[in-house]
Amino acid sequence: MHSFRNRHSQEIRQSVFHIGDPTDTQKTSSSKASSKNHNFVTRKIINNCFKFKCSWPLSSLALAVPTPGSSQSPESPANARSEHDLSTISPNRNNSKEKSKPLELKDTSRLQREKLELVSLLHKVLEAAQLEKRTCAQFLAAEGEQERLELLRHGERRVAELRDHLESLQQENENLRRDLNQRDAHIAELQESVQLLIQKNQAKQEVILKLSEKLAVCGEDKQCSNGLRSEALKQLTIENENLKDDLKAYKTQNQYLNSEIYHLTTLWRKSSEREQSLIVKCAVLEANSSQMESRYLGILQKLQESKELNPEQGEAVKKVVKDAVRADLSTAIKLNSVRDYDEYGFKIAMDYKVEDLKLLAKIQALEIRSQNLLNQEECDGPLLARCAQLLFGRPEGELSSSTELKNLLRMGLPREYRARAWRFMIQTRTKSLKEHHPDRYQELCEKSRTSPHLVPRQIQLDLDRTLTSNQYFSPPSSPLIHKLERVLQAFSWQNPTIGYVQGLNRLAAIALLVLQDEEDAFWCLVVIVDYIMPHNYYTKDLVGCQADQCVLKDLMSEKLPRLKAHLEALKVDVSLITVEWFLVLFVESLPTRILFKVWDAFLYEGIKVIFRYALALFKYREEGILKINDSVEMYQYLRIFPNTIVDRRKLTSIAFNDMNPLPMKLLQNRRATHLERLHAEIQELENLRTAYKAEHVQCKDKELDTLASEDEEEV
Repeated sequence: MHSFRNRHSQEIRQSVFHIGDPTDTQKTSSSKASSKNHNFVTRKIINNCFKFKCSWPLSSLALAVPTPGSSQSPESPANARSEHDLSTISPNRNNSKEKSKPLELKDTSRLQREKLELVSLLHKVLEAAQLEKRTCAQFLAAEGEQERLELLRHGERRVAELRDHLESLQQENENLRRDLNQRDAHIAELQESVQLLIQKNQAKQEVILKLSEKLAVCGEDKQCSNGLRSEALKQLTIENENLKDDLKAYKTQNQYLNSEIYHLTTLWRKSSEREQSLIVKCAVLEANSSQMESRYLGILQKLQESKELNPEQGEAVKKVVKDAVRADLSTAIKLNSVRDYDEYGFKIAMDYKVEDLKLLAKIQALEIRSQNLLNQEECDGPLLARCAQLLFGRPEGELSSSTELKNLLRMGLPREYRARAWRFMIQTRTKSLKEHHPDRYQELCEKSRTSPHLVPRQIQLDLDRTLTSNQYFSPPSSPLIHKLERVLQAFSWQNPTIGYVQGLNRLAAIALLVLQDEEDAFWCLVVIVDYIMPHNYYTKDLVGCQADQCVLKDLMSEKLPRLKAHLEALKVDVSLITVEWFLVLFVESLPTRILFKVWDAFLYEGIKVIFRYALALFKYREEGILKINDSVEMYQYLRIFPNTIVDRRKLTSIAFNDMNPLPMKLLQNRRATHLERLHAEIQELENLRTAYKAEHVQCKDKELDTLASEDEEEV
């Protein structure tokens, strides 16, 4: 509702419910005539609408009704035109009634609806007029300006609320219209789908009709061609019977052949089982024969060493021993050419240059043969299953520490799993270094190639002396020789403090034999020298290795006191023998089956494994060592006896059971004590060397002064 202050006075007076002031009575009386005319015209228009069933819109009705203030009279041209129009509509409507009765019924119902709509509209207009009248009466009845102003404000607020409500209704109407449009669109799509389905149905009906026609035609043709097809049908029936007879015969033949195949398969299976049983029996008999021959030769050796025999008996024993030594070893133990070397290329039986030890070499070969035959299935069954469970299905470079894994490595890995396990352990220790230097090995090889004069010459000299008993390193043109050279050169660049020392060539060679890849062998050498062994182990003074020899002697005094006392009585220094064991990790000192078993545990547990096996070796041969009373013979025996050990299970049991407890902390503490003492001794020797050099220089200066003075006197 607009404010009455803002409304024009003329608009207020033109309102239907305007209540005039007393001063406006004259104006009101003068306009009564026009108001009567206005009401007359309005009633006339409404009556005509009802009479002639016209459906004029409300806007047309508003235009047709003149306002009281207008200057037009009922006799004006506009009114005349309206009456003329109404007069012309009436006869036309009568003519249409005469023409069509159904149309009149429709018009009647439409007129009834329009009457109801018009009545509803007039009710609404009347309610609005009454509301406006009450509002105006309240406004005029107000006593003061403040109350009128409050009424106006209330009206304005009401208008604002209605306007907001109207906007919300319009928005809702718009949403409903949008939804209606969407539904109309969906209905249109559904109608299109229905049309398509109808078309498809019509097409299918047409196809059905065509097929029905063809079927009818075929039925007629069949009746015509039954006589022609009867003969062909008889021939097909005969052929079918013949084929059935052939099929029956083939089935019978197939059953007979299947029974024959089953019988032959059973015979073959029994024959294979019998053959396998005979192979096992032959292996056991051959092992027993080798054991008996080894014992026989051992008895001959003891008889040869016995001093109770008379000269004739001694000569007879020597003759028998000589015949046994001259006997062909290959025919005695039936070694084929393939098994002269093991799977890593090492000779199964070692060659001894000392004539007195040839008999011992033959005994060792027989024992090795016997152990291999008895333990040829050691790596089968549960051990392979455990290896597969622990090592397969793990991402490369991830290996978690566990007691089960440690026990498995102590038992020794099968050859097919060893390379994978070694790579796991190497990757675990060098993961961070490789992440920072992923192409480290290639870079070091490039340095060696571009600067060959900086590579130690000792590497080239030691290549031909590396694992001479191995067939893969024997020929100078072997590919492993060139790989070994590149690995050692790269390591000399990787660790310039050490560079290269003798012994590293054998460590790298073992890594190459197992891993086959030169980069993996390089990282294996890095792990051994830089991560596992003490940092001063391969320096020029070998102070770390010397300290470990002192620790080994201490442990021998504790765990092997009789043996230690016997060696001290003979003034035998075991460190002259054992230092090589520690520097090259028993390479070429132990049989290869035991050697790789030691390396499996060493790469996982560290240097304490070397201590365990060193003590176990002395424990294994303790009784034999105690029988030797000559220092020269003792040194000779200590140098060769590790290669004569064949019972690896017994040796492993001694190392990890009999030598307990042997914690790493104990080794570290004792190593630190001996290192401190050795450093003091080295420093003392260095001081003596410096003093000697200074004294030697002074003596030379005095001699020069004396010679100069003598020359001056002669002059």
